[in-house]
Amino acid sequence: MEEKNQTSGKDFILLGLLDPNRHGLLFLTLILIMFMMTIMGNTVLILLIHLDIQLHTPMYSLLKHLSFTDVLNTSNIVPMMARNYISGRKSITFAGCGVQVFLHSSFFGTECLILTAMSYDRYVAICHPLRYPVLMSHQISVILAAGSWLGGIINSTFHTTYVLLLPFCGARIIDHFICEVPALVKLSCVDTSKYEGVVTVSAAFFLLIPPLIILASYGQILRAVLHMKSRKAQQKAFSTCSSHLVVIVMFYGSGLFIYMRPKSSHTPGQDKVLAVSYTIIAPMLNPIIYSLRNKDVLSAMKKVLGKSISHGNNSF
Repeated sequence: MEEKNQTSGKDFILLGLLDPNRHGLLFLTLILIMFMMTIMGNTVLILLIHLDIQLHTPMYSLLKHLSFTDVLNTSNIVPMMARNYISGRKSITFAGCGVQVFLHSSFFGTECLILTAMSYDRYVAICHPLRYPVLMSHQISVILAAGSWLGGIINSTFHTTYVLLLPFCGARIIDHFICEVPALVKLSCVDTSKYEGVVTVSAAFFLLIPPLIILASYGQILRAVLHMKSRKAQQKAFSTCSSHLVVIVMFYGSGLFIYMRPKSSHTPGQDKVLAVSYTIIAPMLNPIIYSLRNKDVLSAMKKVLGKSISHGNNSF
């Protein structure tokens, strides 16, 4: 029986986030509304950046990649969670769980590095504006974006391969709404302490070093802003940077709490709440924060809408 329980083809059971009652249905509706806002908001932002030549800069190129990862990550999680809740089906195949782990880890790692690249862009733009075209050229922004995707995919490939090769014992019940590395490690029936050390090192690379770089960048930015003579320039710099910092605190804070702790200290309730924070809430807030507090994006939106209305009137 023990040997049978360790076969690699057996399905996992996802207990999910919501209870099958009226309150659970209400929360599912709220999550689906947030999901639609995430898809619509990030898609509009991507289209605006693509259509308006004024936004063809390194900063907005990186923002486009950030929005793209948000769309992909939430699409990897929320539809399956909703389907399982509505159908009452809690099982997920071994292959399906592996795909979700790989995609989620890839997008999560990529977003960690893109946020770091965005802080570097703001540092150069504010602290070294005259050297910005050299230090943050189009080629460098492409390298930073490609490096972020490559780093996320390589990291995910390693962890997904290792975790899926672990022997899983018992009923394979995952007290979560997604398949992710910490949840699967808890199900293993072998000692994973050495691997947890590897996870800690990996998490430090993606979740500890980037925030330190970001804080150092913003420390320099703050010093430069305080020395600015123009009040308008100060307000613009503070507006852009404060938006970025809100996203960073929510995203890295949740990730650090999940991935930098040993598996023995994980509780399902905490992990679920934190996962909702960085997989559902943060992706929804990103386009709102970056567009409503950004005059360039609002200007591009007005321009595109104006052209659409004008084209419609001409056609009529």
